[in-house]
Amino acid sequence: MSSEPAGGQIITTTPSATIMASSQLAGSSTPSTTTTTSTTVAAEIVGSTVAGIKETMKTLITTPTARTTTTTSMATPSTTTISSVSSTAAISSSLANDPTKQSVADLSSSLQHFGIVDYCVFVLMLIICAAIGFYFGFIEKKQKKKGQKGSATEQRRGSEALDYLVGGRKMKVFPVSLSLVASFVSGISLLGTSTEIYVYGTQYAFILITLALSGVISWYVFLPVFCNLQLTSTYEYFEMRFGKGIRLFGSILFSLGTITWLPIVIYVPALAFNQVTGVNIHIITPVVCMVCIFYTCVGGLKAVVWTDVIQTVIMVGAIIFVIVKGTIDVGGLGVVWERNVATGRIEIPELTWDPTSRVSMLSILVGTTLWYTQVNCGNQVIVQRYLSVPSLKEAKVACIYFTVGIIIINVLTMYNGLLIFANYHDCDPLSTQLAKAKDQMVPLMVMETLKSLPGMAGLFVAGVFSAALSSLSTGLNSLAAVFLEDYIKPFKKTPLTERQTAWIMRLTVVIIGIISVALVLVIQFLGHAVIQLSTTLASVTGGPLLSLFLMGLLMPWINSKSAISGCIVAFVTMTWICIKCQIALATGELVYPEKPFSTEGCTYDFEPKMTPANATIIDTSSKTFAQYIYQMSFFFYAAVGCFISVAVAHLASCAFGRNDPATMNRQLFPPFVRKFIKSKEYQSVFDKEDEDETLVMVYDMQIKSDLKQSLKDDEVL
Repeated sequence: MSSEPAGGQIITTTPSATIMASSQLAGSSTPSTTTTTSTTVAAEIVGSTVAGIKETMKTLITTPTARTTTTTSMATPSTTTISSVSSTAAISSSLANDPTKQSVADLSSSLQHFGIVDYCVFVLMLIICAAIGFYFGFIEKKQKKKGQKGSATEQRRGSEALDYLVGGRKMKVFPVSLSLVASFVSGISLLGTSTEIYVYGTQYAFILITLALSGVISWYVFLPVFCNLQLTSTYEYFEMRFGKGIRLFGSILFSLGTITWLPIVIYVPALAFNQVTGVNIHIITPVVCMVCIFYTCVGGLKAVVWTDVIQTVIMVGAIIFVIVKGTIDVGGLGVVWERNVATGRIEIPELTWDPTSRVSMLSILVGTTLWYTQVNCGNQVIVQRYLSVPSLKEAKVACIYFTVGIIIINVLTMYNGLLIFANYHDCDPLSTQLAKAKDQMVPLMVMETLKSLPGMAGLFVAGVFSAALSSLSTGLNSLAAVFLEDYIKPFKKTPLTERQTAWIMRLTVVIIGIISVALVLVIQFLGHAVIQLSTTLASVTGGPLLSLFLMGLLMPWINSKSAISGCIVAFVTMTWICIKCQIALATGELVYPEKPFSTEGCTYDFEPKMTPANATIIDTSSKTFAQYIYQMSFFFYAAVGCFISVAVAHLASCAFGRNDPATMNRQLFPPFVRKFIKSKEYQSVFDKEDEDETLVMVYDMQIKSDLKQSLKDDEVL
């Protein structure tokens, strides 16, 4: 029987019968603020359905059957419910014993089918990636040395690191833009975004607004400073603005988050491949990772960027193909829209001030805007690609292409979520347990849509691996930059030779790559704990890191002691909030409402999921202040961490004093802040750049004045 919660109450369970909380979406290829459930589920996604569906969809019996209806009760924004099945165990048992229909167990037993064409598609993707690395690591490098032999410019100190980490700052805009998209999108987010829409509706779609806003912020605030300073490591800025200590602090936070995130990125497609083909995970993981380590190690950023281009094409092509064919099969756009509207999936975020509302307009506009600002503007993985183009002008063009690209991919994956529901509107695979977890819906839909086309299973797995490899390669290359520029050069008394630099960067890629492969084996046994560590670190570090950049760029009066004080307080506070949130999710204290599902049209036997008998009732009308804090929407994490850090830094400035902006390097601030400082009280003499800008303005004003006078003379005549 379904359980309808009373007003102001939610259904949950005791710790002995914990109900897994609903997944929170992974946002990016970089570490994101997600719950552990979403990422754990993503690792099981692809494999448990990819191949089996291809065979079993052909064997489903289509004769009329007894119908079992599954309904998830809809809740108001202030309440939280758990999906329940409105059918009895007796009905389920009778269905399971019907000899005329295939059971879910029979469908599962038909897994692990991967044809020759599928293997060829997958292997071809790996060969192309390795060939690109070989070209840039050996052929192109040899040609470059031969053509520029004896050139003083090429022999200058630092050219090896410049070429390896930022492509000599000569990369083209379009491939860099696609690499930015590939860096932002991971296999987890490709699967998670569609699942978010399927389970919770279109509220999340409003992040498209914040993606555009973060692009504008990057354009006006971050890029002018980073490009003019010609940085290699993003965290070099912290030393210029605050000192070595804060630079090291920022680099460590980035390194910890990335190193714990990379094995998760590898584990998702590796487990999928294992479940589809039967190939042991200990074999496929080292093989695929060695290919990635090879082209990243020998080819540097150029190889990473161009493999990202190929991998982005594979990802996007697979999504578009599935969407077009799936829409045709289901009956067109009108059918997709009608079926989603009928179940309340088309909706806007809640207009509420309640911080515990999962998706509100406030959490979207404030929380996700600041989160994506941190991901897109203050992350080494992204900023390093911006710095690989020749000038600020090209970086801004790449920013536009990147923003448009990630918006398009998000639109495609969000529509795919609506399409999945339109396809399964009367037979929810989650309720029948054909899909063992929420994020398994995407590969299920893919294999049903493309089951008649040979090689599509291989294309889908190649697409997921492409997303993973792009994330792994960009992560390794960025860590090489951070290790060289932040951990070694600042503490080396004598400059490194070109040979030493080359060895350090390549050894870093190899060592971190091997560590990532080793951690994949750990995740097999302690996966939930490792994933929780990674996602918690992302939530804990995102806000403080963003605050350091904002205080550095926009608040010249904040000094290093005040800034580090704010960061430490924010770090500790966000650690407490994230740990308490994870406990609430694990114990069922915090559960988010889902949209309704049905199994009315199922044509196979299944055992419906039942709400545990020991579910208890918790009154939500008397939440404590602490509960409002740690049960806040995960969208607020970056914003809260940032606000706490900035507020504490300003209070600490009363004790540690303030900077005099007049004595600071004006190139550390964006142009509009420089003008503010100059026009007030801090500086009366223009620097060279401002002087040139002023002369241009005066010249333009003179031209306009002459033109107006000419027009007046014409009127007189």
